[in-house]
Amino acid sequence: MHQPFYKEADSGQYHLPWVYLHAMKDYTDMATLLSQIPGARSVVNFVPSLMVQIDDYATQAQRWLSGAQNSLPDPLLAALVSTDSHLSEKDRDFLLKACFRLNHDRNMHRYPEYSRLFAMAEYAKAQDVFEYLGDNFFTDLVTWYHLAWLGETVRDSHFVARRLFEKGHGFSFQDRRGLLTLIASLLADIPKQYRQLQADGKVELSTTPYAHPIIPLLLDFETARETVKDALLPDGSYPGGKKSSLAHIQKAREVHEQYFGTQPAGCWPAEGALSNDTIALLDQDGFKWTATGESILHHSLKENIREHDQRLLYQPWLVSDHATSMVCFFRDDHLSDLIGFEYSKWDAHDAVANFMHELAGIRHKTQGMQNPCVSIIMDGENAWEHYHENGILFLATLLQAIANHSDYTLTTFSDYLSKASEPQRLPSIVSGSWVYGNLSTWIGDAAKTRAWQYLVDVKKVYDVKYSQLSDNQRDAAELQLRICEGSDWFWWLGDYNPGDTVRDFDQLFRHHIRKLYQLLNEPCPAQLNEPISQGGGDAEGGGTMQRGSKDH
Repeated sequence: MHQPFYKEADSGQYHLPWVYLHAMKDYTDMATLLSQIPGARSVVNFVPSLMVQIDDYATQAQRWLSGAQNSLPDPLLAALVSTDSHLSEKDRDFLLKACFRLNHDRNMHRYPEYSRLFAMAEYAKAQDVFEYLGDNFFTDLVTWYHLAWLGETVRDSHFVARRLFEKGHGFSFQDRRGLLTLIASLLADIPKQYRQLQADGKVELSTTPYAHPIIPLLLDFETARETVKDALLPDGSYPGGKKSSLAHIQKAREVHEQYFGTQPAGCWPAEGALSNDTIALLDQDGFKWTATGESILHHSLKENIREHDQRLLYQPWLVSDHATSMVCFFRDDHLSDLIGFEYSKWDAHDAVANFMHELAGIRHKTQGMQNPCVSIIMDGENAWEHYHENGILFLATLLQAIANHSDYTLTTFSDYLSKASEPQRLPSIVSGSWVYGNLSTWIGDAAKTRAWQYLVDVKKVYDVKYSQLSDNQRDAAELQLRICEGSDWFWWLGDYNPGDTVRDFDQLFRHHIRKLYQLLNEPCPAQLNEPISQGGGDAEGGGTMQRGSKDH
């Protein structure tokens, strides 16, 4: 479960709404599903910076509802409970763009009233008669947008949701306030739900370095060339990369314990990005397991294990040339990507039957192995909007089918390790991530490298100015630096991604860098006023997810 920092440091406003929207849909649905299905178990990974933002949304929404503050931190939430009788042209334009940003077939046209609003907007656009859309249109539009983002498990179990779905149009201020109250409660319940699942033995909760940085690159840019020899890199190395990496790791432990009450045994590194030095840091900090994509295992063993011996994939490995307790699990890219990209197009029961067939094939190939382990690892939020009814039928049927099967046991990585013999040793690994087994999604072309250079430049200033700041100034500057070191800014820069999304993340990244200069009392370089990348591509799934292998 991960979303980057969308909050603008100056205004306190969230630039994009994906934190709270995915919390009220995907994180809520997953918790409810796992709690209700006997035998269902999972590892659930929460990035700490996501939990901080969920908490911030919940706190501010509750304060607004109690009258303790006058504004909300997100323009869409503010629009939901607005009492303005006449919207400005700017507000109307914003809502027309924002409130249709969802899967139309799965999450809009399933509701006749919402679909009608879309048809009206398209007519107004074609005829250039936007005055045809009255204020009630926009009130209903922003309400329907939030209703469509509610989790499937919420719709029938909460009175407010049922009543608004039945009402369909003409939503009053009290209707919309009631919906905000429901949203606030869902956000506040996220840590409580997962704490309970953890206490019940239904989930193992793991973490990621605080703001989702690509640690192999913070430690050494040259690791990108272990798989992509001609990768374009910034000049020199990232200043103080090891210290920054340790700060992200240690902050992750603090935040995880704050929200979940325990110390995590496992760490999913951002995007499964690992190197030998990264594993050494995680081992040094006391983590017992980590995980990544199967392509890293192919590269590290210097052979295509799917052609040579697939059994090598279905076991964890001790990854080190020295004594260590650090174990790495490798993702089954084929099965994981079937769920992430393919099964959403299938009938749910056919998809589950196909998955069980694939699993039976693995079971046959691993006969004679002691405790073979199949690791299904995937994006926790973005796949489900492409499924019918947020994937609930598919997931429930799949989990039940596996849990009821005599040959299979759903488990967690820590429970598996507590019962397994010592894994086979892998002396070292080739650096990479779960995306294609390399780091090219975050570095290597002109746009991504230019962004890294901006980060390197401000980090050099940070290292000089840090000692001159007060304690409060240091805290603010360090948090801002961690945000700038996150991986998502580099993920989105590239012509293969959609233009609108690239511009959003490009702008937000440069905003965060400028803010860091401001906190360091230094002038901001002029080039930060110019876009880094334009985008304009048509990446699969809108670019929010990537497959583990180009071959699948």
